[in-house]
Amino acid sequence: MERMDHLEHLDRQLVDELAQVARETVRDELREQTRRQCRKAALYAASGTAALYAGAAVALAVGLALALVLPGWAAALITAALLGVAAHLLRGAA
Repeated sequence: MERMDHLEHLDRQLVDELAQVARETVRDELREQTRRQCRKAALYAASGTAALYAGAAVALAVGLALALVLPGWAAALITAALLGVAAHLLRGAA
């Protein structure tokens, strides 16, 4: 009987060690996935920032081109209206 108790103790210890190894493996895998997702999110944020500045440059170019033939305030108003229409169409598409 004493021998069976010893084997039961070893079984319990083995199960505990396996559970600990499984937890560590899952934790390491989740940590790695989190790192990859964080890097991807940072790249998306940088891409969005660059696109925002590119859009601002295009809006400025349109405004300056219109300002060649119209007063500055009218060029700015037309550019703002075009951006508003684009925003409305994009919102509708979403």
